[in-house]
Amino acid sequence: MELLKMTNISKSFFGVTVLDNVTLEVGRGEVHALIGENGAGKSTLMNILAGVHASDSGNIIFNGKELVHNSIKGAESAGIAFVHQELNIFNNLRVYENLFLGKEPVNSFGKLKKKEMISETFKLMHDLGVDIDPLELADNLDTGKKQLLEIAKTLHRDAELFILDEPTTALNNAEIKNLFEIVGRLKAIGKSFIFISHKMPEIFKISDKYTVLRNGKFIKSGNIREISPEAITRYMVGESYSNQEMYEERKLGDTILELKSFSGKGFYDVDFSIRSGEIVGFTGLQGAGSSEVLQTVFGVLEPQGGQLFVHGKEIKNNSIQNAMKNKVAMVAANRKENSILQDMTILENTYISEHTINNRQQHIFKNKEIKKYSDLKDTLNIKANSHNDPITSLSGGNQQKVILARWLNTRADIILFDNPTQGIDVGAKSEIYRLILNLSKAGKTIIINTLEIPEIQKIADRCVVFYHGRISVALKRQEINEETVMLHATNAINATGINTEVENVQSR
Repeated sequence: MELLKMTNISKSFFGVTVLDNVTLEVGRGEVHALIGENGAGKSTLMNILAGVHASDSGNIIFNGKELVHNSIKGAESAGIAFVHQELNIFNNLRVYENLFLGKEPVNSFGKLKKKEMISETFKLMHDLGVDIDPLELADNLDTGKKQLLEIAKTLHRDAELFILDEPTTALNNAEIKNLFEIVGRLKAIGKSFIFISHKMPEIFKISDKYTVLRNGKFIKSGNIREISPEAITRYMVGESYSNQEMYEERKLGDTILELKSFSGKGFYDVDFSIRSGEIVGFTGLQGAGSSEVLQTVFGVLEPQGGQLFVHGKEIKNNSIQNAMKNKVAMVAANRKENSILQDMTILENTYISEHTINNRQQHIFKNKEIKKYSDLKDTLNIKANSHNDPITSLSGGNQQKVILARWLNTRADIILFDNPTQGIDVGAKSEIYRLILNLSKAGKTIIINTLEIPEIQKIADRCVVFYHGRISVALKRQEINEETVMLHATNAINATGINTEVENVQSR
């Protein structure tokens, strides 16, 4: 039975067509995957459905009635709930306050029912299968738990249709499993979901049907069981799709970064070295310590022991400023909170780090910065109109390229990538991989931290697997596969007594 039918939806911004007669149909009790590259029109279509934007033409039938609204509250009243990819958490509020914000229950005297809110929050988090204290300040939660709080806020509503936009990007495997079980339970009682993701295994695991958009146009729709991931990818990117191997052998230089018994928040006794021009993938289960190692090397977190050497020089009292001066850069996870400066233009986001390092230079020569940005735009293939546009006007993949341009502007030798393709489509991912390989061929040293093993297989010379804050193994390129990585990431290698030939972490 049909719940939603969007017909001939069109939308333009400033004369640019972003949706062109798009149709989407979702049945009751159905999980419908909405698939497409960044910039394909998925977010605009969902924002129209959710009342953020009004369409230029077309109509929406929801639950048997024509849906006419121009506000988020109107969509929510109709029974539509939206979990946005970008987190909308108030860090200065507690977990239960975020959950009930705007709909707080009160008694007959107008006093907040605090105990009731805390109790209901605890139950909801328990159902989600995650240990989040209702009284915890949201600012103290890690990104994964903030994502779960965002999901919980939406599931708390009595909606008929839930829009899940990249809901699993910051979740570990157990949290994803729990989320999918909740989706299954709600689906069984007739609730429907629009599921937006770039992760094909998840799409094929949870979805019943799919719709593909490309360049703002409807391309294909059907049953998920009647199509392959490769076919969907081709529909997404058109003739430009290529699944070829990207890795290239390269000549590596001398050791450029070395950690000796390095310890810090979430990790300890890490011994590791990397050579000039080398690409090493860090991985492990969520919270295994690999991200914290990168943050400590970059000076975000304080080291608690051991030694850090860059270019053969020991770095003491490390800070972000010191790391930058020693030509270390970091493309951080969660662009919105940790990288992009939303109130600044694309150009300002590009040159800000360079001028932070060179703080003696009081004046910014705009024409000079525009020329440097223009060169980097061509090198990185940044798809943007004017350098004066806000960075928020760009797709996720192009925002990530601007952040990379920011660090190339500082002439960094070592670039740390923490989950660099989070929320980025398959086409943009390929571009990021190619850029990383080109940077390594130019002598840049790359560490990429990711939970996606195929990502490491495409570009890395080695794979370092973390387990409970320590390096479990360092695998040579020919040893990298999902089974071996997971054996070490879960410590099953010791539990089962399996022996695998591995490389000594300290040598290469």
